[in-house]
Amino acid sequence: MSLVCVRHWSRQWCRIRSRGYAATSSAPTTREEKNEGPMFQYFGKHQKANHKVYVWGFSYTGALGIPSFVVPDTGRKKPRKYQLTPYRLETEHQITSAACGYGFTVLSSNTKDLAKVWGMGLNKDSQLGFQRTQHDRHKSYDYVLEPSPVALPLDKPQKTRVVQVACGRAHSLILTDSEGVFTLGNNAYGQCGRKIVEDEIYSCSHVIHKMLGFDSTVTQVACGQDHSLFLTETGKVYACGWGADGQTGLGHLDMSATPLPVRGDLTGVKVTQVTTYGDCSLAVSAEGQLYGWGNSEYLQLACVTEATQISSPRLLPLKGVGKVTQAACGGTQVAILNEQGEVFVWGYGILGKGPNLSESQTPELVPPTLFGRSEFNPTVTLSSIRCGLNHFAAVTDQGELFVWGKNVRGCLGIGKHDDQYFPWRVTVPGHVVDVVCGVDHMVALVKSLV
Repeated sequence: MSLVCVRHWSRQWCRIRSRGYAATSSAPTTREEKNEGPMFQYFGKHQKANHKVYVWGFSYTGALGIPSFVVPDTGRKKPRKYQLTPYRLETEHQITSAACGYGFTVLSSNTKDLAKVWGMGLNKDSQLGFQRTQHDRHKSYDYVLEPSPVALPLDKPQKTRVVQVACGRAHSLILTDSEGVFTLGNNAYGQCGRKIVEDEIYSCSHVIHKMLGFDSTVTQVACGQDHSLFLTETGKVYACGWGADGQTGLGHLDMSATPLPVRGDLTGVKVTQVTTYGDCSLAVSAEGQLYGWGNSEYLQLACVTEATQISSPRLLPLKGVGKVTQAACGGTQVAILNEQGEVFVWGYGILGKGPNLSESQTPELVPPTLFGRSEFNPTVTLSSIRCGLNHFAAVTDQGELFVWGKNVRGCLGIGKHDDQYFPWRVTVPGHVVDVVCGVDHMVALVKSLV
């Protein structure tokens, strides 16, 4: 293990050189030298891990928060449209939650500082709030090239913490610990949970809506393409927004501008997690069962219907998967994680078991050996599973990140543009705490000792 000298090393080394001591010479004899000899500490033994953010994928919208990628500095003549490997995003803040929208990113910190949320990337619908330009205080940037604060209308800004953020196609959700949920961006389908205003102009909008109407405190938020899901501490699910595929689960295919309880087979069920990204929605119950509704065009819900959509939640009778602890839902594919740390996939696309499996209506186990389990490392399990629009990501209990699926604009971070048919480990410096997936970019929250 590496050694780090924490005191007096430079002075002692100079003495050794000036007196001709060899590395193995006897200890110094003077009292001063005895008291001030080099002190060593094992690196990492008492070292605090640093919180870092890594980004990769399509950078041309500014979603990676690196301005020089979009507007090259003097050292580069052309923009960098694709960042094919993880790149550290310099930030002074301890980021605890992140979300990837369609060409934009939202970051948040759960500290009590005044600045709690930052946005970067596409902002044509004010999904990153009103970002005033330098030349006209009445205009807002359509593209934000570096992490910029999003001002929230908080009653007690120095006491309120941001718990989680979520992003859809052109709207964002911000969950706080004591002041509820705030929504911003496009509300054409009611996805922000407020009245739909015909011909409303969303660019340069100052509107940040505080949501009301829940039975208890909201503990999790999730964004689909144009709909939103909310989970309360009582285990109930609420939804609003676009419902043409049944993705709101409200029993109809209409839009809803007000968050309403999702019933169907979820009636009386305590839900612990909700997930969505495209137009299919999933919920995991406290008993480890999976419920689904919305789009089933790609066999996501084929175990309960032959139709292409379901407007009310249905219990999905999955066989041989054990107790479900997490679910992830992309545009055409589904993944679940069980209590043994195993991942199962189904739907349509690159599912992770090679190029010959592109469609399945029943859960397929992705072999644990593909995530590093072996006779030398027999206890490796997965701790979290995520989906982007066309790809998967999984984090092991040892903080290693694996990805597979469509490598849209380099979003997998594997150093090339090729699609990945099996889980592939991404080289991220440090212990990956969480990862979020978008359409064509990703963000990883990492703890590192260096």
